[in-house]
Amino acid sequence: MKTNFFKSIKDEVSDFFGTFAKGDWKTRLSYVIMGAGNFLRGQIARGLVFLLFEVLFFVYIFNGLGGESGLYWLSMLPSLGLTGPGEVYDAFYDQYVYQYNDNSFQILLYGVLTIFLIVAFVITWRANIKQARIAQETVKRGGKLNKIKDDLKSLVDEGFYKTLLALPVVGIFTFTVLPIVFMILVAFTNYDGTHDGYVTNLFNWVGFENFFKLFEFNGSGNYGSVFVGILGWTIVWAFFATFSNYFLGILTALMINRKSIKFKKLWRTIFVLTIAIPQFISLLYVSKMFDKSGLINGFLVNSGILTTPYDFWGHAFSARLLVILINIWIGVPYLMLIATGILLNIPADLYEAARIDGANPRQQFFHITMPYMLFVTGPYLLTSFTGNMNNFNVIYLLSAGGPTNSAASSASGSVGYTDLLVTWLFKITTGAESQYYMASVIGIVIFVVVATITLIVYNLLPSNKNEGDFS
Repeated sequence: MKTNFFKSIKDEVSDFFGTFAKGDWKTRLSYVIMGAGNFLRGQIARGLVFLLFEVLFFVYIFNGLGGESGLYWLSMLPSLGLTGPGEVYDAFYDQYVYQYNDNSFQILLYGVLTIFLIVAFVITWRANIKQARIAQETVKRGGKLNKIKDDLKSLVDEGFYKTLLALPVVGIFTFTVLPIVFMILVAFTNYDGTHDGYVTNLFNWVGFENFFKLFEFNGSGNYGSVFVGILGWTIVWAFFATFSNYFLGILTALMINRKSIKFKKLWRTIFVLTIAIPQFISLLYVSKMFDKSGLINGFLVNSGILTTPYDFWGHAFSARLLVILINIWIGVPYLMLIATGILLNIPADLYEAARIDGANPRQQFFHITMPYMLFVTGPYLLTSFTGNMNNFNVIYLLSAGGPTNSAASSASGSVGYTDLLVTWLFKITTGAESQYYMASVIGIVIFVVVATITLIVYNLLPSNKNEGDFS
């Protein structure tokens, strides 16, 4: 892989200098004026597109497009602002007024955007040189150059995939890649509620200080111990939330699909109703049922089972157990529907052959049903596990992360025993003391943990290792 990478770099450099050495004056002019090689050979539209991109790029870099120039944002990026907000004397009103100056947030955002534009310019500039070389070689061998009508026809014919992908690619870079890069860079700043970059104070670069803070374990109640505790519970929650739903969903589907069960459509409809009801309504309602003054406590006290109401959400063990059990009620119907579809597609002759060989129902389940289910649903099982690690709705709507962990550091937000990493991230980004920098660090760590688990488990999945077993 490394050999191929360095070979491609070598080929690219060789082609770059070789094109200049062997190219005519029109091709060489393209190194300075983008599109010149195409424009001077009659490809007017293609040449103008390259030239327009170059003009707009340099206008933005040196002058700006309705705002500060790209050079300004790049020059301010190392400092993230020099002059913060403050009071200045206004001679006209004869009083001090509050004045806003540099904006760290904009500097970081537009600085990153400018770097992206520079990379895009370099790629386009290189493409312009390649197009000039192709045009020169086509003319040299007596071929016909594509005109504007040929290019337009290509966009709706053999190059239609480029037309379809153009908008999504731009959208991905604008709304996915750029925010991710911005979030990663925030982790290396002190951006928080007291350093918002504009209204209160500027924020600046702090290097790896925030990462060291997250993994600091000297003393009790620090970020490190809180993080490890929440990470451990997050993995435990994801494990039980995934596999309890998975196996119970399969068992439910098997029971409903038994020949002796009547009204199969009715039972499936009842389960599907739990999916149709919005979680915002159902989870909040169930949460109130288990309050000290809720329906469950009322029943237990009136029945004489309890003498006083039990605070289900006030104790760590009961709160954690409840969120796992209630999640089963939410998740089993999804798995029941998926498993039903898969069970109906398992070849009947496999079971027939097993019965002839004397296999009982238990052996058929473990040697035919489950291997087939694991083979087909392996990727879903993996995505479900990683999705449960970031399952914000269930935890926040049921317990809001509570009960509060008094041993946790106050600097790390109001941490609860049922908080996942994602709900903890939400808590430390809300309120007057929002710690955006730490949220960014946690977001990076969540990505690393989830990506590592995903890559390891994916390579162990039967559907990835033994693709031909059930074909």
